[in-house]
Amino acid sequence: MVSSISYSLGIGSGIDIKSLVDSLAEADRGPKEALIKRREEANAAKISALAEASSAIDSFAGALSGLISGGTLFTQPSVSDSSLVGATALPGARLTNLAADLEVVQLAKAQTIQSAQLAGEAAPVGQGDLTLVTAAGSFVVTIDASNDSLTGLAAAINGKNAGVTASVITDGTSARLVLKGATGAAQAFTLGVPAGTANGLDRFAFGGSATGGMTAAQAAQDAIVRLDGVEVRRPSNSIKDLVPDVQLDLKRALPGATVTLGITRPGAAIEQGVADFVSAFNELNTLLAKATAAGGEGSDTGALRGDVSIRELQRRLKELPSMRLASQGGIHTLAEIGVATNRDGSLSLNSVRLKAALITDPAGVEALFNPTQYSSSPLLSITTAMGRAKPGTYTFTNVVLGGTGVDATGLIDGVAATGSGNFLIAPGNSAAVGLAVEVKGGFASATVTIDPGLGGALQGIRDALRARSGPIATSQNRLTEEKADIADDRAKLETRSSAYYDKLLTQFTAMERRVSAFKATQTYLEQQIKAWNGGND
Repeated sequence: MVSSISYSLGIGSGIDIKSLVDSLAEADRGPKEALIKRREEANAAKISALAEASSAIDSFAGALSGLISGGTLFTQPSVSDSSLVGATALPGARLTNLAADLEVVQLAKAQTIQSAQLAGEAAPVGQGDLTLVTAAGSFVVTIDASNDSLTGLAAAINGKNAGVTASVITDGTSARLVLKGATGAAQAFTLGVPAGTANGLDRFAFGGSATGGMTAAQAAQDAIVRLDGVEVRRPSNSIKDLVPDVQLDLKRALPGATVTLGITRPGAAIEQGVADFVSAFNELNTLLAKATAAGGEGSDTGALRGDVSIRELQRRLKELPSMRLASQGGIHTLAEIGVATNRDGSLSLNSVRLKAALITDPAGVEALFNPTQYSSSPLLSITTAMGRAKPGTYTFTNVVLGGTGVDATGLIDGVAATGSGNFLIAPGNSAAVGLAVEVKGGFASATVTIDPGLGGALQGIRDALRARSGPIATSQNRLTEEKADIADDRAKLETRSSAYYDKLLTQFTAMERRVSAFKATQTYLEQQIKAWNGGND
């Protein structure tokens, strides 16, 4: 290093050594610095473009799934008087026809009883046992010094989880206990005390031979409806097992009034949905085309040119119009309803062809968008699959109905299913994991088919690409490693440049010392020669 300021200023040689060393070091460092900077900018552009593409496919799949799950693309049941009853399609249902008359004779109600007014919620109620009898069994409720109050009694009843809810209602300075059960005649309950009880708990007895206890505010009763003139009873006002694939929600009883059930097809919504899908797809296609186009290095344009994950995404998206989305009916692909792929990868829509398909096979068009599931046998009812099991066709063989204390048995694609009563559940090592069915009789063979619909197909593409070991994750890991390598190269450049700068400074400082020494010798010799010549030049 420099040992005198005179050397750094080039006093001896007359050369600006610091400026010279700076220039030489920068000339050596500059090209290498520029190369690393270009690599950093290109890497950052790739990471940004990949994140944007990944977010775009997420948004595309999410928006489509949201549109489908909203129900606007499903055929929905309709009712002539929604003030009496509501009707909705069950998940996975595919309604093709519905024509029925419904009369709401009586709504299901829950038993509700109330006690007489007490001084307050903390007022003592008496100590001892009460017996609560519900559809779930018989339960002993004990009141002692620790819970001798109206709130303590309510908490003790609720703690039994007997299907009855206890609450304390305060009216000004007084309070009372209210008990409410579940809807349905079978959910009626009683609350008894031992004979001769007179410590205060007798005020809460109800049912049987009890007198002077709680009073009934509402009796438990079943819902009564007449479907096409046939009377049926149900314990709830939400009925899922009366009209196939439809949930009925009873709102008001009006004996003698008939509600007509039918269906409403979402033709206009599907036309708009297809147009929106094509538009959103083309926006995504444009973004991907820009990211993979030949463009300037270090810019977003062309940043992902040659990236394996984006090439795979583009390939999978191009397959959507020809992908088989439904297995039933006469329409199976988007191409059959007028969605075509252009040479640049974008989509176009033939609206005339779509309208014609909606007229000739509306259910087939609808099935392309909505995930559906089918069982080939009435002895096999799907209970859980949609959104949990992968799309495909699964074969059930050697199925045996369960019995008392014995679970149903059977194979799913040759793998033993897990039995639970009369239910069969696909085990974790089965391709059908997430699928559960109810067995209603034994049989040799039957199939369950799960169609993804467009939303499920797009979500499948997204999940495959975004999987932990999928193409996008692989590209992200590669770019992260590349970023770390560039950072290492920059650190090495800093170390080499600093060492080179010190080396140059040392060399030129040594040169300065020599030049100074030579100049000193020159001056001495000049003085001696001048002396020898007697001062004459």
